Amino acid sequence: MNLETPKKFSGLVSQAHEVAAQFFRPLSRKYDQAEHAYPKELDLLAALLDGMNAGSPDAVGATSASKRSATAEEGIKNGGNLAALLGVMELCWGDVGLLLAMPRQGLGNAAIAAVANDEQLQRFRGTWAAMAITEPGCGSDSAAIRTTAVKDGDHYVLNGEKIFVTSGERADAVVVWATLDKSLGRAAIKSFVVEHGTPGMSVTRLEKKLGIKASDTAAISFVDCRVPAANLLGNPEIDVQKGFAGVMETFDNTRPLVAGMAIGVAKAALDRTRELLKDACAFDYARPLFAVSHAEATLYRLEAEWEAARLLTLKAAWLADNRQPNSKEASIAKAKAGRVANEVTLKCVELAGALGYGEDELLEKWARDSKILDIFEGTQQIQLLIVARRLLGKSSSELK
Repeated sequence: MNLETPKKFSGLVSQAHEVAAQFFRPLSRKYDQAEHAYPKELDLLAALLDGMNAGSPDAVGATSASKRSATAEEGIKNGGNLAALLGVMELCWGDVGLLLAMPRQGLGNAAIAAVANDEQLQRFRGTWAAMAITEPGCGSDSAAIRTTAVKDGDHYVLNGEKIFVTSGERADAVVVWATLDKSLGRAAIKSFVVEHGTPGMSVTRLEKKLGIKASDTAAISFVDCRVPAANLLGNPEIDVQKGFAGVMETFDNTRPLVAGMAIGVAKAALDRTRELLKDACAFDYARPLFAVSHAEATLYRLEAEWEAARLLTLKAAWLADNRQPNSKEASIAKAKAGRVANEVTLKCVELAGALGYGEDELLEKWARDSKILDIFEGTQQIQLLIVARRLLGKSSSELK
């Protein structure tokens, strides 16, 4: 097994790391303290990324995380999913909240890339899209969605409320999950692109949060909101046999990206803690664990956990690039990376003592930012449930 970064992506990784170090890090504390203020500095960076992607078959970022770009060619392919993941890992070494606030890099963009048809891909190109799934009575159980979409001529009429929508206020549009028929359960859930300014759609509040404060998190209501039928992503027909699979394809692409965010912030904490402890610890990997200090042994264990999460996440993205089923692997990566990021960042605060707890260091911020990465895009518990279903061959009704 060759575990090195593919040579074709070395430039991407290097550039992303420089952006994280020279652009994101200096802005981290500013927008952590100015919650809900839009980081205008990101506009230039987003424009540069748009320029890189213009007309390129090897686009990078959220729009490249799709199985559609994978080819059926013989041999191993390292494609858009792996490129997006490697970029996310490096950028989140800089700041998770700022990445989530990047124009046209929202999870809604990944959803469009995953399930939109060719005409929709072209029409929504350049649109910054947020993703709206969670509702007041529906969290990780996406099949329990109650927002409705009723066909009316050339439109669908949406009614319902969405909460915890990342970039919900700032984005150009929101990809909204809604049901066409509650009696048919998860099979009737479809996703719709609803552009801001559409009558009947309104942002009702912005959340105050523990972390990722540079990113706005909104609650949005839909009251008789008329959306063009052409904005329903993918196949409008309800396929009871296929069930929820069409919409869930989005998660196969986005969960490895969220795992990548966790890996990036955990690596930032490990790197900084190592720097802070360099005068007190030898960091000699040749010495057995019983012969080193507790701080050293702890850091070595955290590094091992981090490496395991990283490799699992790379595998999930690689499978998508090679058109292989990856739902189980995407959930495994998300569960492992989210848990590891929480443990690593909190333990690094502990190892650094009072220095880690104060605002002179970013360690305390990374610990706060990391918690959401174990929650959104499906909580730790729902990921473990999905993995169990896949391993045991059980349906969602058989194993709850």
